[in-house]
Amino acid sequence: MYWYTLTPNDVLMLRDAKPFTPGERAWAGSVFPPNGHTIAGALRGLLGKKDTVEIKGVFFAKETAMEGTNNLEMLLYLPTPLGFVGNKPLIPLDWNKNVPLNHIFWDQTKPCPLTTEKQPSNNDKDDKKYRHYIPSDAVLKYLKNGNFEEEDLLRPKVEKHHPSYEHEKPWTIETRSHNSIQPDTKQVKEADGYFVENTIRMLPGWRLAIAVDQSTHQQIEKLSLNSQKLLTLRLGGEGHRVVIERCEVLDSQWNKLQNQSAQNFNVEGKKVAYLITPGVFERNKNGTAMCKPYPWEWKLAHTVNDNQQSGNLVSVATATALPISCRIRDKNGTNKSIPAPQVFAAPPGSQYYLNQPQMLFQDQENASRQAKCWRQLGYSEMLWISVNY
Repeated sequence: MYWYTLTPNDVLMLRDAKPFTPGERAWAGSVFPPNGHTIAGALRGLLGKKDTVEIKGVFFAKETAMEGTNNLEMLLYLPTPLGFVGNKPLIPLDWNKNVPLNHIFWDQTKPCPLTTEKQPSNNDKDDKKYRHYIPSDAVLKYLKNGNFEEEDLLRPKVEKHHPSYEHEKPWTIETRSHNSIQPDTKQVKEADGYFVENTIRMLPGWRLAIAVDQSTHQQIEKLSLNSQKLLTLRLGGEGHRVVIERCEVLDSQWNKLQNQSAQNFNVEGKKVAYLITPGVFERNKNGTAMCKPYPWEWKLAHTVNDNQQSGNLVSVATATALPISCRIRDKNGTNKSIPAPQVFAAPPGSQYYLNQPQMLFQDQENASRQAKCWRQLGYSEMLWISVNY
């Protein structure tokens, strides 16, 4: 895979998966960072092709000053794992027999409850500001050691205008209103109505980061050489553009994470799967598409009756699902598209606790074309961590 950064020229307008028609709903929702379908569509528009595009991401990258020098280096940032309270990891009760909570009753048809090994003390300050996105070097240490140092999760304590200052999120939201005026009047058209939507402005020094397959990379490089200027592509609505640039330094950062993750996966024992892009775990049941916060093929380790077959999944740490929608080719016209049904994805940062590592069905050779398509668009990307608790 070949890594690129995307730098917005201006604000970006990226609507979410909720249906919207001006006049029926006053607010148009937005989503950021953009999902894999949006990135793939932008790349196809740039390259002028309908071929399959394989991507990794979308992540963030930040220009960071190298220690002891004035040089800037691009550093990859991933979503913070959700299986932590501060810097204290959440542990399934089945893996933590020494806590008093083991006497409680819980629904055995669902993942095991989570708790911390050490309860927060009164000395812990509530004003600590934790990161929503963490740098790849901190993630690499997490993959190697199975835990974080608190300073890796905390935002740097510097003044707001200091070069090392980190905002809560690497973007701000700007609200824009839209309306249509009646001819020869100063009144808004009732038919079109008045609606408001949010635009995204990325903070200085921050960029989006994606990786593409070799074929796509070669076509981008060819276009860049022919244009003899910065290459841009349309991203989102209203024709807003981003500058796409090759960033080789991200290649090595990503390869280190992948190599360590693969090494952890190949060792037997307890594992935590760390989801770093939205996880789409979809299955068609009786003609209805159903989504889960964890893979369908991962069966729970605990059973409620003798007829059940136990699996490896012990527990799950996740948050509110992300609605994702796209457009698919109309079966009645190859050059037309129609809205696809919504799916609900597990948010990036979700974590899965397994007694033994287990591959996703989407990554297997016998997976359906639709399942493989989700992975080609960057969804359900995981890193594996070995744990000893």
